[in-house]
Amino acid sequence: MGRGGRLGRGAPMSAPEHAPRPPRAGRYTTGALTRRPVIMPQDHTDTRDIARLPVGMFDSGIGGLTVLHECLVALPSEDFVYFGDTARFPYGSKSRGELELFADQIARFLDRAGVKLIVVACYSATAAALPRLQERFSTPIVGVVMPGARAAVQTSRYRRIGVLATEATVASESYVHAIHGLDAGAEVHQQACPGLAQFIQEGDVASREVADAVREYTAPLKEKRPDVVIMGCTHYPLVAPLLQRNLGRDVTLVNPAAEVALEVEAILERQGIARREEREGVYRFACTGDVESFRTVGARFLQMPLDEVTHVGLDELAAAPA
Repeated sequence: MGRGGRLGRGAPMSAPEHAPRPPRAGRYTTGALTRRPVIMPQDHTDTRDIARLPVGMFDSGIGGLTVLHECLVALPSEDFVYFGDTARFPYGSKSRGELELFADQIARFLDRAGVKLIVVACYSATAAALPRLQERFSTPIVGVVMPGARAAVQTSRYRRIGVLATEATVASESYVHAIHGLDAGAEVHQQACPGLAQFIQEGDVASREVADAVREYTAPLKEKRPDVVIMGCTHYPLVAPLLQRNLGRDVTLVNPAAEVALEVEAILERQGIARREEREGVYRFACTGDVESFRTVGARFLQMPLDEVTHVGLDELAAAPA
Protein backbone atom coordinates (compact mmCIF):
# COMPACT_ATOMS: atom_id res chain seq x y z
CA MET A 1 0.00 0.00 0.00
CA GLY A 2 1.23 3.50 -0.66
CA ARG A 3 0.50 7.14 -0.42
CA GLY A 4 -2.57 8.68 -1.99
CA GLY A 5 -5.57 10.89 -1.38
CA ARG A 6 -6.17 14.46 -0.33
CA LEU A 7 -7.97 16.14 2.50
CA GLY A 8 -9.88 19.44 2.46
CA ARG A 9 -9.19 22.39 4.76
CA GLY A 10 -11.24 23.47 7.75
CA ALA A 11 -12.12 26.86 9.19
CA PRO A 12 -9.32 28.83 10.90
CA MET A 13 -9.16 28.70 14.65
CA SER A 14 -6.53 30.05 16.99
CA ALA A 15 -4.74 27.97 19.62
CA PRO A 16 -5.83 28.38 23.26
CA GLU A 17 -3.95 30.56 25.68
CA HIS A 18 -2.92 27.88 28.16
CA ALA A 19 -1.30 25.13 26.07
CA PRO A 20 1.68 23.73 27.99
CA ARG A 21 4.04 24.32 25.09
CA PRO A 22 2.79 27.13 22.86
CA PRO A 23 3.37 26.74 19.12
CA ARG A 24 6.41 28.49 17.71
CA ALA A 25 4.51 30.05 14.87
CA GLY A 26 1.22 29.96 13.02
CA ARG A 27 -2.24 28.79 14.02
CA TYR A 28 -4.09 25.57 13.45
CA THR A 29 -7.37 24.92 11.73
CA THR A 30 -9.76 22.08 12.24
CA GLY A 31 -12.16 20.33 9.94
CA ALA A 32 -14.03 17.11 9.27
CA LEU A 33 -12.09 14.21 7.80
CA THR A 34 -13.06 13.65 4.18
CA ARG A 35 -12.19 10.54 2.19
CA ARG A 36 -11.57 11.46 -1.44
CA PRO A 37 -8.86 9.03 -2.57
CA VAL A 38 -6.65 9.99 -5.47
CA ILE A 39 -4.67 7.08 -6.86
CA MET A 40 -1.03 7.93 -7.49
CA PRO A 41 1.06 5.99 -10.02
CA GLN A 42 3.23 3.32 -8.41
CA ASP A 43 6.38 4.98 -9.75
CA HIS A 44 5.38 8.44 -8.48
CA THR A 45 8.44 10.09 -7.00
CA ASP A 46 7.60 13.80 -6.82
CA THR A 47 8.34 14.59 -3.19
CA ARG A 48 6.61 17.96 -3.56
CA ASP A 49 3.27 16.18 -4.01
CA ILE A 50 3.98 13.79 -1.15
CA ALA A 51 4.98 16.69 1.12
CA ARG A 52 1.50 18.18 0.77
CA LEU A 53 -0.11 15.09 2.31
CA PRO A 54 -0.89 15.05 6.04
CA VAL A 55 0.72 12.91 8.73
CA GLY A 56 -1.61 10.19 10.01
CA MET A 57 -1.79 9.18 13.66
CA PHE A 58 -3.90 6.71 15.62
CA ASP A 59 -4.50 5.54 19.16
CA SER A 60 -6.97 3.37 21.04
CA GLY A 61 -8.64 6.53 22.34
CA ILE A 62 -7.75 10.11 23.08
CA GLY A 63 -4.45 9.57 24.87
CA GLY A 64 -2.57 9.88 21.60
CA LEU A 65 -3.64 13.50 21.48
CA THR A 66 -0.75 14.17 23.86
CA VAL A 67 1.51 13.00 21.02
CA LEU A 68 -0.41 15.07 18.48
CA HIS A 69 -0.01 18.15 20.68
CA GLU A 70 3.76 17.79 20.66
CA CYS A 71 3.75 17.29 16.89
CA LEU A 72 1.64 20.41 16.37
CA VAL A 73 4.14 22.37 18.42
CA ALA A 74 7.20 20.96 16.66
CA LEU A 75 5.72 21.00 13.13
CA PRO A 76 3.35 23.99 12.85
CA SER A 77 3.17 23.88 9.04
CA GLU A 78 2.22 20.21 8.78
CA ASP A 79 -1.29 18.79 8.43
CA PHE A 80 -2.40 15.92 10.67
CA VAL A 81 -5.17 13.32 10.66
CA TYR A 82 -5.88 11.70 14.03
CA PHE A 83 -7.91 8.49 14.42
CA GLY A 84 -9.17 7.38 17.85
CA ASP A 85 -10.54 3.83 18.11
CA THR A 86 -12.70 4.78 21.07
CA ALA A 87 -15.35 2.11 20.42
CA ARG A 88 -12.77 -0.61 21.15
CA PHE A 89 -10.93 1.17 23.97
CA PRO A 90 -9.01 0.07 25.99
CA TYR A 91 -6.31 -1.72 24.02
CA GLY A 92 -4.25 -2.60 27.09
CA SER A 93 -6.34 -5.68 27.91
CA LYS A 94 -6.65 -6.94 24.33
CA SER A 95 -4.80 -9.94 22.87
CA ARG A 96 -1.93 -9.57 20.44
CA GLY A 97 -4.09 -10.91 17.62
CA GLU A 98 -6.82 -8.37 18.30
CA LEU A 99 -4.32 -5.52 18.41
CA GLU A 100 -2.75 -6.58 15.13
CA LEU A 101 -6.20 -6.66 13.49
CA PHE A 102 -7.27 -3.28 14.86
CA ALA A 103 -3.97 -1.61 13.91
CA ASP A 104 -4.11 -3.06 10.41
CA GLN A 105 -7.67 -1.81 9.85
CA ILE A 106 -6.88 1.73 10.99
CA ALA A 107 -3.60 1.91 9.07
CA ARG A 108 -5.48 0.89 5.92
CA PHE A 109 -8.07 3.61 6.59
CA LEU A 110 -5.39 6.28 6.96
CA ASP A 111 -3.44 4.99 3.98
CA ARG A 112 -6.52 5.18 1.77
CA ALA A 113 -7.30 8.68 3.04
CA GLY A 114 -3.83 9.73 1.91
CA VAL A 115 -0.99 10.27 4.37
CA LYS A 116 2.78 10.52 4.02
CA LEU A 117 3.65 8.99 7.40
CA ILE A 118 1.72 7.03 10.03
CA VAL A 119 2.41 7.39 13.75
CA VAL A 120 1.15 4.54 15.92
CA ALA A 121 0.50 6.75 18.96
CA CYS A 122 -0.47 3.82 21.15
CA TYR A 123 2.01 1.80 23.17
CA SER A 124 -0.06 -1.40 23.18
CA ALA A 125 -0.56 -1.28 19.40
CA THR A 126 3.09 -0.39 18.83
CA ALA A 127 4.25 -3.31 20.97
CA ALA A 128 1.93 -5.80 19.29
CA ALA A 129 1.68 -4.69 15.69
CA LEU A 130 4.40 -2.27 14.56
CA PRO A 131 6.68 -4.80 12.76
CA ARG A 132 3.68 -6.31 10.95
CA LEU A 133 2.45 -2.88 9.84
CA GLN A 134 5.89 -1.87 8.60
CA GLU A 135 6.04 -5.05 6.51
CA ARG A 136 2.60 -4.56 4.95
CA PHE A 137 2.61 -0.86 4.10
CA SER A 138 4.93 1.17 1.89
CA THR A 139 4.00 4.34 3.78
CA PRO A 140 6.57 4.90 6.57
CA ILE A 141 5.23 3.90 9.99
CA VAL A 142 6.75 4.78 13.36
CA GLY A 143 5.78 3.78 16.89
CA VAL A 144 6.14 5.32 20.32
CA VAL A 145 8.27 2.74 22.13
CA MET A 146 11.74 3.30 20.69
CA PRO A 147 11.78 7.13 21.03
CA GLY A 148 10.90 6.82 24.71
CA ALA A 149 13.43 4.05 25.29
CA ARG A 150 16.14 6.11 23.64
CA ALA A 151 15.34 9.17 25.77
CA ALA A 152 15.37 7.08 28.95
CA VAL A 153 18.74 5.51 28.18
CA GLN A 154 20.23 8.88 27.36
CA THR A 155 18.79 10.44 30.54
CA SER A 156 19.51 7.73 33.11
CA ARG A 157 22.70 8.23 35.13
CA TYR A 158 22.47 5.03 37.14
CA ARG A 159 21.05 2.79 34.37
CA ARG A 160 17.99 1.88 36.42
CA ILE A 161 14.92 2.53 34.28
CA GLY A 162 11.30 2.06 35.28
CA VAL A 163 8.33 1.63 32.95
CA LEU A 164 4.70 2.32 33.81
CA ALA A 165 2.46 0.87 31.10
CA THR A 166 -0.65 -1.13 30.23
CA GLU A 167 -0.84 -4.87 30.69
CA ALA A 168 -0.35 -5.50 26.95
CA THR A 169 2.75 -3.33 26.74
CA VAL A 170 4.30 -4.91 29.83
CA ALA A 171 3.52 -8.44 28.60
CA SER A 172 5.15 -7.74 25.24
CA GLU A 173 8.39 -6.65 26.95
CA SER A 174 8.82 -4.22 24.09
CA TYR A 175 10.44 -1.64 26.34
CA VAL A 176 12.79 -4.23 27.80
CA HIS A 177 13.95 -5.23 24.33
CA ALA A 178 14.20 -1.62 23.13
CA ILE A 179 16.20 -0.45 26.14
CA HIS A 180 18.52 -3.44 26.11
CA GLY A 181 19.07 -2.90 22.41
CA LEU A 182 20.47 0.50 23.34
CA ASP A 183 22.14 -0.44 26.64
CA ALA A 184 22.44 -4.15 27.35
CA GLY A 185 23.51 -3.47 30.93
CA ALA A 186 20.58 -1.30 31.96
CA GLU A 187 18.15 -2.52 34.60
CA VAL A 188 14.55 -2.36 33.43
CA HIS A 189 11.68 -2.62 35.91
CA GLN A 190 8.17 -2.73 34.51
CA GLN A 191 4.88 -2.06 36.27
CA ALA A 192 1.47 -2.69 34.71
CA CYS A 193 -1.27 -0.21 35.61
CA PRO A 194 -4.64 -1.90 34.94
CA GLY A 195 -7.52 0.54 34.72
CA LEU A 196 -5.49 3.74 35.01
CA ALA A 197 -5.93 4.65 31.34
CA GLN A 198 -9.70 4.14 31.65
CA PHE A 199 -9.95 6.76 34.39
CA ILE A 200 -8.00 9.26 32.32
CA GLN A 201 -9.91 8.44 29.12
CA GLU A 202 -13.08 9.50 30.91
CA GLY A 203 -11.50 12.80 31.90
CA ASP A 204 -10.73 11.82 35.50
CA VAL A 205 -7.21 12.97 36.37
CA ALA A 206 -7.60 14.22 39.95
CA SER A 207 -10.09 12.05 41.84
CA ARG A 208 -9.30 10.08 44.98
CA GLU A 209 -9.66 6.87 42.96
CA VAL A 210 -7.01 7.99 40.48
CA ALA A 211 -4.69 9.13 43.27
CA ASP A 212 -5.06 5.77 45.02
CA ALA A 213 -4.40 3.88 41.77
CA VAL A 214 -1.26 5.90 41.08
CA ARG A 215 -0.01 5.29 44.63
CA GLU A 216 -0.66 1.54 44.28
CA TYR A 217 1.16 1.22 40.95
CA THR A 218 4.14 3.41 41.76
CA ALA A 219 4.88 1.79 45.15
CA PRO A 220 6.50 -1.44 43.86
CA LEU A 221 8.39 0.48 41.18
CA LYS A 222 9.72 2.97 43.70
CA GLU A 223 11.25 0.09 45.68
CA LYS A 224 13.50 -0.65 42.68
CA ARG A 225 14.93 2.89 42.97
CA PRO A 226 14.90 3.87 39.27
CA ASP A 227 16.29 7.28 38.42
CA VAL A 228 14.21 7.47 35.23
CA VAL A 229 10.64 6.29 34.66
CA ILE A 230 8.98 6.11 31.25
CA MET A 231 5.30 7.01 31.08
CA GLY A 232 4.55 4.11 28.76
CA CYS A 233 0.98 5.03 27.90
CA THR A 234 -0.16 8.12 26.04
CA HIS A 235 -2.73 8.80 28.78
CA TYR A 236 -0.26 8.94 31.65
CA PRO A 237 1.22 12.42 31.02
CA LEU A 238 -2.17 13.78 32.13
CA VAL A 239 -1.42 12.49 35.65
CA ALA A 240 2.29 13.34 35.60
CA PRO A 241 2.04 15.51 38.76
CA LEU A 242 0.59 12.55 40.70
CA LEU A 243 3.25 10.23 39.31
CA GLN A 244 6.03 12.65 40.21
CA ARG A 245 4.71 13.14 43.73
CA ASN A 246 4.63 9.41 44.40
CA LEU A 247 7.91 8.51 42.70
CA GLY A 248 9.84 11.39 44.23
CA ARG A 249 11.46 14.51 42.86
CA ASP A 250 14.77 12.74 42.15
CA VAL A 251 13.09 10.55 39.51
CA THR A 252 12.99 11.91 35.96
CA LEU A 253 9.73 11.21 34.13
CA VAL A 254 10.10 10.59 30.41
CA ASN A 255 7.18 11.61 28.21
CA PRO A 256 7.86 9.88 24.88
CA ALA A 257 5.39 12.16 23.10
CA ALA A 258 7.99 14.92 22.74
CA GLU A 259 10.54 12.38 21.49
CA VAL A 260 8.07 11.06 18.91
CA ALA A 261 7.56 14.59 17.58
CA LEU A 262 11.32 14.98 17.11
CA GLU A 263 11.48 11.63 15.31
CA VAL A 264 8.62 12.56 12.98
CA GLU A 265 10.35 15.84 12.20
CA ALA A 266 13.63 14.05 11.46
CA ILE A 267 11.99 11.48 9.16
CA LEU A 268 10.17 14.12 7.14
CA GLU A 269 13.37 16.13 6.76
CA ARG A 270 15.51 13.17 5.77
CA GLN A 271 13.00 11.97 3.19
CA GLY A 272 12.54 15.45 1.81
CA ILE A 273 8.78 15.47 2.38
CA ALA A 274 8.47 18.16 5.06
CA ARG A 275 6.27 21.20 4.40
CA ARG A 276 8.59 24.09 3.53
CA GLU A 277 6.16 26.95 3.09
CA GLU A 278 4.92 29.23 5.86
CA ARG A 279 1.33 28.18 6.41
CA GLU A 280 -1.27 27.25 8.99
CA GLY A 281 -1.38 23.54 9.73
CA VAL A 282 -4.66 21.64 9.60
CA TYR A 283 -5.65 18.93 12.06
CA ARG A 284 -8.60 16.57 11.61
CA PHE A 285 -10.19 13.84 13.66
CA ALA A 286 -12.08 10.60 13.27
CA CYS A 287 -13.26 8.15 15.91
CA THR A 288 -15.18 4.88 16.10
CA GLY A 289 -17.10 5.73 19.28
CA ASP A 290 -19.18 8.62 20.59
CA VAL A 291 -18.28 11.81 18.74
CA GLU A 292 -19.42 14.26 21.40
CA SER A 293 -17.44 12.53 24.13
CA PHE A 294 -14.35 12.47 21.92
CA ARG A 295 -14.73 16.18 21.18
CA THR A 296 -15.27 17.22 24.80
CA VAL A 297 -12.63 15.13 26.56
CA GLY A 298 -10.23 15.28 23.62
CA ALA A 299 -10.01 19.07 23.82
CA ARG A 300 -8.58 18.75 27.33
CA PHE A 301 -5.90 16.36 26.10
CA LEU A 302 -4.97 18.37 23.02
CA GLN A 303 -5.47 21.71 24.81
CA MET A 304 -6.75 23.03 21.52
CA PRO A 305 -10.27 22.97 20.07
CA LEU A 306 -11.79 19.92 18.38
CA ASP A 307 -14.71 21.34 16.42
CA GLU A 308 -15.54 18.65 13.88
CA VAL A 309 -15.01 14.93 14.35
CA THR A 310 -15.90 12.33 11.73
CA HIS A 311 -17.50 9.10 12.94
CA VAL A 312 -16.19 5.92 11.30
CA GLY A 313 -18.15 2.75 12.01
CA LEU A 314 -16.41 -0.51 12.83
CA ASP A 315 -18.23 -2.12 9.90
CA GLU A 316 -16.66 0.44 7.59
CA LEU A 317 -13.20 -0.34 8.96
CA ALA A 318 -13.72 -4.09 8.62
CA ALA A 319 -15.06 -3.78 5.07
CA ALA A 320 -12.17 -1.69 3.76
CA PRO A 321 -10.25 -3.53 1.01
CA ALA A 322 -6.76 -4.74 1.87
